[in-house]
Amino acid sequence: MTADICVMVPTIRNHECMRSYFQNARDHGFDLDRLFVVLITEDFCDTDAMEQMLDEEGVEGAVYDGTARETWFADHGASEYAHLIPEASHAQTSFGLLYMWANDYEYGVFIDDDTLPHEDADFFGTHMENLAFEGEIETVSSDEQWVNVLYQNEDEHGLYPRGYPYAAMDETVSTAATQVDDVVASQGLWTNVPDLDAVRILMDGDLQGQAQTRTSAEDFGEDFVAAEGQYLTVCSMNLAFRREVIPAFYQLPMDENEWDVGRFDDIWSGVFLKRACDVLGKQIYNGDPLCEHNKAPRSTFSDLTNEVHGLELNEHVWEIVDEAGADADSYAGVFEDIATAMSEGDFSDWENGAFVNYCGEFMLDWLACLDELENAATEQVPAAADD
Repeated sequence: MTADICVMVPTIRNHECMRSYFQNARDHGFDLDRLFVVLITEDFCDTDAMEQMLDEEGVEGAVYDGTARETWFADHGASEYAHLIPEASHAQTSFGLLYMWANDYEYGVFIDDDTLPHEDADFFGTHMENLAFEGEIETVSSDEQWVNVLYQNEDEHGLYPRGYPYAAMDETVSTAATQVDDVVASQGLWTNVPDLDAVRILMDGDLQGQAQTRTSAEDFGEDFVAAEGQYLTVCSMNLAFRREVIPAFYQLPMDENEWDVGRFDDIWSGVFLKRACDVLGKQIYNGDPLCEHNKAPRSTFSDLTNEVHGLELNEHVWEIVDEAGADADSYAGVFEDIATAMSEGDFSDWENGAFVNYCGEFMLDWLACLDELENAATEQVPAAADD
């Protein structure tokens, strides 16, 4: 079978985690021939060991460190866009998106290297079922226009995920049944270490970056979608999506910027995607398949250093997004309207507001890069022979 799923894994520590995902596929009868795995890493990592792991598992894939990424851009005539991918940053997942776009895979899956699949669930199969789902599902909303993806047991654990605005806390939650028929992203949630920001981890009394409060499968109920006009945090540690969303799903240039803003790449990309979904009548499915998040101990204050420069911006970026793209008829159109609003706006009242302008410029370059890759692919298709 030809591979139709591009699996993207940013990794510098534990590429071996993928063996568990491959074994999960075998245990549940999922065809590994459907997968092409892109390991996104750095020049200081052992790429030979990564390639050997893929060979031993019998799974097709490729390994891209910084040097290999530069070569890839050059080979595709897109070297002027290499700046879109930051070094030593989780936002390198955007390279996976470019690879997927250039190679025309139908589905993408993001996996973080500090996660493991739950043995009792078909990880890849469940994501594919979610993307194909049509029918009745729970829809969630709140009076703050934000949905806490951990809402189902929030009264017990009190958790809000990384990226959830502080101003939207203590919301009143409403649920109802709705019909969905066009799911474009499937967000699997996580047990063990919850995905919290550093401020919330400190409030939970943990100095090792992990949070003392843990989640289990019992904290999650029925799968759900966030209602139209509502936003939610989208974490890329366990996420599947359709190729069509890539123009509106750029993982922003975090960590190496002059403002030292980090840790909001997937969060803000999720806000962009949700806006595009609302405009275009699409849905983001949330819940299963769960993964086990085994975040390694590290200084909570180190995470705080990476996050604090963007905390105020995170309270407001979604408001910019919510006012853009209403008349667009494509993912690229919605994203371009958002990018223009961000690149041209005056955000000087916010700490590090110029970073929003910086992101907007990168977002416009993202769309140009996708066009360049698509045009290059079209030019490589041989013309049909005359009869």
